[in-house]
Amino acid sequence: MAVHVASTTPYPWPYDGDLAGAAAALLVLAPAGSAAPTTDHGRGEPSGTIGRLAAAVRGGGGLVIAVTTASAALRPGRSGWPPARELAADALALLPEGADEAVVAGGIDAFYGSDLDLLLRTRGVERLLLVGIGLETCIHSTMRDANDRGYECLLVVDACLPVDAGLVPAAVSMIEMSGGIFGAVGRSLDVLTALALEGAQP
Repeated sequence: MAVHVASTTPYPWPYDGDLAGAAAALLVLAPAGSAAPTTDHGRGEPSGTIGRLAAAVRGGGGLVIAVTTASAALRPGRSGWPPARELAADALALLPEGADEAVVAGGIDAFYGSDLDLLLRTRGVERLLLVGIGLETCIHSTMRDANDRGYECLLVVDACLPVDAGLVPAAVSMIEMSGGIFGAVGRSLDVLTALALEGAQP
């Protein structure tokens, strides 16, 4: 039976109704040096929401990846490399139960200067759920690149914190234009419900 996340826009996500867990990954993104807030001034608790999404994705056989973007540690001229999990501390702080993998990118886009694409392809990942800090910066940039690389993406909008809340409508609109040029947009409760439904199937 096909399973879609309810109320995603501008199309039912995933397009083929295949939510099988092993081909899905939750990307939890945060810019280097960002504080990992537990609340967004009354808009909810993104850290708690992200934790619930991570547990659901992992429970279905999917992958949870913490990604810290624009890390100064990856800039030219640096000698020596701290461990990836040390560098990815900003994204890991959003995950109470930790991550399956930690990735550090050298730019705003999580694929830049990292082995993220290799990791995803090696694990057979086809679908990405994107959450974290920097909705209109690192999350948006990563989603656009992921789409170009052939991944089907869902922005879980209520599990993302913007740098400037005034830019959220425009950022969401860009994803939804032309029938979902960069993917689709949904909400965490609908994602959790769909993953539970998929997991209950024989």
